Amino acid sequence: MDQTQNEQYKRRIQEMDRRISNLERVLKLTQVINSTLEKAPLLEIIIQAATELTNTESASIMLLDQNSGDLRFEATTAAEVKPFAVPIDGSIAGTVLKENRALLVRDARSDPRWYQNVDEASGFVTRSIMAVPMEVRGKVIGVVEAINKRSAAEMTWDDVQILVTLANQAAIAIQKAQLLAELQAAYDELNELDQMKSNFIAIAAHELRTPLSVILGYAMFLKQDVSGTAEEQLDIVLQSAMRLRSLIDDMANLREVDSGVASLDLTEFPVQDLVSSVVGEIRSIAAAKGQHISVAMPRSPIFVQADRSKMHIVLMNLLSNAVKFTGRAGRIGVRVQGTDRQTSLMVWDTGIGISEENISRIFDRFYQIEPSLARQYEGMGLGLAIAKEMVALHRGHIRVHSRVGQGSAFTVTIPIRQSMVAQEREEAQNP
Repeated sequence: MDQTQNEQYKRRIQEMDRRISNLERVLKLTQVINSTLEKAPLLEIIIQAATELTNTESASIMLLDQNSGDLRFEATTAAEVKPFAVPIDGSIAGTVLKENRALLVRDARSDPRWYQNVDEASGFVTRSIMAVPMEVRGKVIGVVEAINKRSAAEMTWDDVQILVTLANQAAIAIQKAQLLAELQAAYDELNELDQMKSNFIAIAAHELRTPLSVILGYAMFLKQDVSGTAEEQLDIVLQSAMRLRSLIDDMANLREVDSGVASLDLTEFPVQDLVSSVVGEIRSIAAAKGQHISVAMPRSPIFVQADRSKMHIVLMNLLSNAVKFTGRAGRIGVRVQGTDRQTSLMVWDTGIGISEENISRIFDRFYQIEPSLARQYEGMGLGLAIAKEMVALHRGHIRVHSRVGQGSAFTVTIPIRQSMVAQEREEAQNP
């Protein structure tokens, strides 16, 4: 082998080594690019990698602006041109975008497609350009450019191929970052709307409760002095006012749970007192439908450590449902049982019952058993969902047994003391 051939082999081996080295660097960069989720730092990584891999003075990324139809500099080593727009027609980058192919222009100033306004705006002197499309699933989203070789060597198609490989990986990462940014923006907007909804519910509940309390109080006062038709009409007023109060309470309770501010104000009290209080409130409504409420409780007080107001909501919602879905002259009952570790409250009725297909969904928010166009029973479908949330706060559970036409029985079980739950959890984690 003569010396000339030997030199040629050496150059080929060196070239292969350079290509392998560049591909290894692209592979490592791909891992970095794919793990970078924010758009700004991602673009900076890409342009720095483009200049290093192609040994050029400058690199830039232009993305297609869907609104204006222009290419806009999103990242460049020449910071002065970042907000600059490049037209699709009459530019090298625009040609790459339209034709979806790479270009190598060794003498940019003699090429009619060169858009000189960028140099005039930045003060940068462009001699040669390589530009490649950024394509994702057949759609070109932008262009990567590398400008001016640092050494005396000319740009080659090998350099272009390296830039193409980088651009293909960068395009996927950029689109992913854009989608994540859009998702975050949508999430932030949703949170803002949710906060506005919560604020509206809080204000509405506060403003409605005062006049509603006046209506209820005045109607109850009048009911003591009337009879006959007037009494029946006042019963209708009272029932309507009670339904409205229930809706207001449901909205306020739901807001408390959703806002994440719901917490337990624990006190120790006998369950029997809670049951007597709630039954006393609901009994007049049940009596208006000719319903009878029976209560079965142990004589010895069963003390629980719980949030009384929240357990009041749970029991009131269960009893209100029982009254609502039980016909005239129907029967409703409350049964209380307790052990050393937990207490259970059962609310049963002889109402319409629940089909098997609906039982799994009755605790879903806004779920209505009846078709919306043929509703007989009023309400928003929040009572059971709120009851379940309140019971869960106490680390308890709620079960239901029901048969269509024979009634339903809801059983709420909560620990006697909330500290027991914490202790049990700790023992389970550290056996």
